[in-house]
This record gives sequence, C-alpha cells and structure tokens, in this order.
Amino acid sequence: MSADDLIVYPARQVRTMDPSRPTARAIAVRGDRIRAVGSLDELAAYGEFSIDTRYQDKVILPGFVEAHTHVMSGGMWDYVYVGYYDRTDPDGHVWEGCTTTGAVVDRLREAASNLSSPDETLLAWGLDPIFFPGERLDRHDLDVASRDRAIVVTHQSGHLLTVNSKVLANEGITRATTVEGVVKDASGEPTGELQEPAAMSLVRSVPTARVLSFEAAAAWRFGADARNHGVTTLTDLGSTVLMNDDMVRVYRAAVDDPDFPARISVFYRGASPEESTSPTAVVKKILELRRSSSDKLRFGHVKLVLDGSIQGFTARLQEPGYLPDARKGIWIIPPETFAQSVGLFHDAGLTVHVHCNGDEATELFLDTIEAALERHPRWNHRHTVTHSQLTTAAQYRRMAELGMCANIFSNHTWYWGDQHRDLILGPDRASRMNAAATALRCGVPTTLHCDTPVTPLDPLATASYAADRRTSSGQILGEYERISVHQALHAMTLGAAYTLKMDHEIGSLEAGKYADFAILGDDPWDKEAPALREIEVFGSVVGGRHFPKQ
Repeated sequence: MSADDLIVYPARQVRTMDPSRPTARAIAVRGDRIRAVGSLDELAAYGEFSIDTRYQDKVILPGFVEAHTHVMSGGMWDYVYVGYYDRTDPDGHVWEGCTTTGAVVDRLREAASNLSSPDETLLAWGLDPIFFPGERLDRHDLDVASRDRAIVVTHQSGHLLTVNSKVLANEGITRATTVEGVVKDASGEPTGELQEPAAMSLVRSVPTARVLSFEAAAAWRFGADARNHGVTTLTDLGSTVLMNDDMVRVYRAAVDDPDFPARISVFYRGASPEESTSPTAVVKKILELRRSSSDKLRFGHVKLVLDGSIQGFTARLQEPGYLPDARKGIWIIPPETFAQSVGLFHDAGLTVHVHCNGDEATELFLDTIEAALERHPRWNHRHTVTHSQLTTAAQYRRMAELGMCANIFSNHTWYWGDQHRDLILGPDRASRMNAAATALRCGVPTTLHCDTPVTPLDPLATASYAADRRTSSGQILGEYERISVHQALHAMTLGAAYTLKMDHEIGSLEAGKYADFAILGDDPWDKEAPALREIEVFGSVVGGRHFPKQ
C-alpha cells in the first residue's frame, strides 16, 4: 500500500468538532492527511479507496491536544512516588497513594534501604502537605527515613522541595540563610522546606535536576502515556535546554521518529535560573528553532512562570488573599524583569504563555500585554494565561479585549477543591476558581489542561472535571462555572490547538488537516460529565499511523 492510496475508516460514530459537519460515519485518509469525512456513499466521490474496518465499532474523535504538559513526566517514574492519590505510570503499574505523613516516611525508608550505594541520593516526588492539615512534613520526618543519606522530595506542584538534615548541612543552609523561600521554624532553624526556584536552587550538591530533566527515555514514556489516552499533540511547556544544540538533537531524534506516537510543541522556558544566554541571543535562537520545526516537533513559543502554587501558598493573590493569613505569595520573576522579558518576546513576534495561578499574577500579565500592545501593536498574538485559576470576570473581559487566551487548570477542582474551599481560599473564591464558563461567556478562547506530572494525563478526565466541577469528596464546587460536555471536549481539541497556533492543522477532523484521531469505545456525547472518565480509550492515530493502546 502506497502513501497515495485512499483508505476509508468506517466507525460507529465520527465526531469532527467541525460545526459545519459535526458528525459522520467514516473518514477518508490519504498519506498523513484527511481527504474527507462523510458516509461511505459520499466518500465514493473521491475515487477508488480501500476500506479498513478496524474502527467500525469504535468512536473516532479528533486527537486530543494537551497544551500544558511536561516531558519530564515521562522520567519521574524512575524515582519514588509519595503523592496522596493513586497514580498509574505509563507502563500501567499503579502506585498506591500515601495518605498520611507516616506512609510517606515508610515508603522513603523502604526505598532508602533498597538503594545499592550508601552515597546515592534518594529522590522522590508527589508530596503534598495540604492533605495533612495540622502537620507539615519536614527534615525531622525525612531524618527518620535516613539521616545518613541525602533525601530530596519534590512536591506535587513542582514549586517546593523538602530535604533532610544531611542536605541542609551539605548545602550550608542555616538559620543565617536569608534567601526568600527558605522556611524556618519558630526558633529560626530551617525546616527543610524550600519554596520556589530561588530557595530550591540552593540544593546543588545532589542531583535534583535529574528529576526535572529531559532525556530520550523520558520522551518515549511521555509519548506512550499520550497514546494510551488518545492524545495526539502534547506540549513541553517550558524547556530549559533549548539553547543546547545537543539537547535539541535529542528532541528531534525522539519525536521525529515515525514510531513516536505524538506531536510535541516545545516552549522555551524564559527567565529560568539556568539562563546565562543574552536576551538577544535567546530570541535569535528561538526564531531559528521555529524555522526548523517539523510536522511533529514544533518550536517558537515561550513560557514564563510568574507566581507560585495556590496550595503551596506561594501564588500571588489580590485582596482578600488567602484564608488563614495575609501572606502575599512569591514572584518567581520580579515584575520589572517580567515586563522586559514579555516586551522582548512580544516585539519579536513570539507567542507567550505565562503561568498565573493567582489573580494578582494575572493582573500583572494583563497590564504588561496592554503596555506591549500600545507600544508594538500585534494581531493574532494569542498570548495565554496558563492555569488562570483565580482570574476574575473583569480580567476575562479584559483578556477578550486584548486578544488573549486562557488555559485553565480544571483538574484542580477535583484534586484540591476541598482544600481550596476549607483551608486555602474559603467557599466564595474557591467556587470561582478555574472559571471556564466565565471565560467562554466573555469570549476568551479557552482550553483546559492537566499539567502532568502535577495531575495525570487524561483529557477525558480533564474535560469531565470542567463540566462536572465535583471535588474528590463528591461535592459540587461552583455549579455556575460548569460548562457543557461539548464545550469541554472542544477545549481539549480545537481550543487547545488554537492556543498553540495549530488549529489550521489539528484539533478537528476536516479535509486537509492531519489524520490525528482518538479512538474511543463510547461516544462522549451520550454521557453525563462524570461518566467521561469511564470511557475506554483504544489508542490513537497520528498522521495516519496507528498506535494501539498498550
């Protein structure tokens, strides 16, 4: 069979996300592109074709597009998972959640005993102290697991570390250390918790960077996770290695391999602690990379991280702030530096996605874009507020006026909604979080995301959380911010493609677009929102190549 052959795939249902032809019974593919959608009789108009019946009892959707993920999620499973919820790794192994501080310590102790070298650092990830109110795992707890071995635990949000006494001693972190984010107890001694990059980067003598690194094996596991959930386009939203030609070659070797089961849009992580290249050289390099993009591997966008984590109390909030106290959170990038960086990238014609968990961060981003547009008008920039968790209705109206997009972290409602309501924000502000309905009412192009490894890659689950707004305890949080199943699935396909400037190529099943499909066992339009999570995914098709779930 040649690439010029026309192949028709009948299905129980084809959902196109194309409003001019929302459903069909078959789809015709030539090479890596869609030739047409329609009935078998209609497709006969396009010439001779062969019929492939492998999906005749399945439902075909556009391949899901996840516009906020991280390739490092494929490598995290080399280390010890100590998160609260059960997680399934890309190989199908279920890691049981650690639901008490004692369970975390027990898992770390067991893992330490299994390491072969006494000098090897124990690296773990997934910790989230918000689930253990009244206690905060600290260096003393980690010392129980091992006092003689360095232990570094990355929190679920990726914004904090907790280390044991050996690491503090190795790094010279003491009561005299004045770096913002080094948490201290009532007596002034470091607790072992390090919040946000300035404090986390003090850990230099142990290889913490390995947990957050990019390598070929991690990329392939990242792709396998996508295949198993019907995701055909991923992002690596914030790579710190794009100034390194050797690392770019690693990306190319993995993603451009015909057997790699997804496309990836790689964003440059701007203003990172590792940055040593001049701003002008950075822009030049990003533009060069954009010109070298392939069908499967895209470069040319930028990601900046402006504030921290809401459940870590490091996001920047406007009044009335956090529920328990008046803490302000942490600016990851000083506002002056942020304005300079955004202006530089905007003027160069690059699209910028900015991590804004708190509404104060969103406000600064909007002010910065307004100033940039006044100085250098640009249409179709598609600058995006990513996470957008506490963005207000007034801010969404302003985003629409400025031509901006929203990438909303709807998974938070399920994973942390109870804590946001009871411990962090209070019922009023928590019910307004992740306000997808408001964003759509205001006319803001919107997508949803999982931010894996923070939460699992599963677009049907992400869509269900936005449509259902149920917390893990079963309570509805913000019923008036629910969106329809159709709106949620649009956000996970064409909406996400729009924010990546790929909606002319992916996101819907239309003639001329890439033949990228998600293969499902049931039709999501026949389901209530919670039931979306129960739909079986059988794999994906990427550019006409078939990738069955494994």
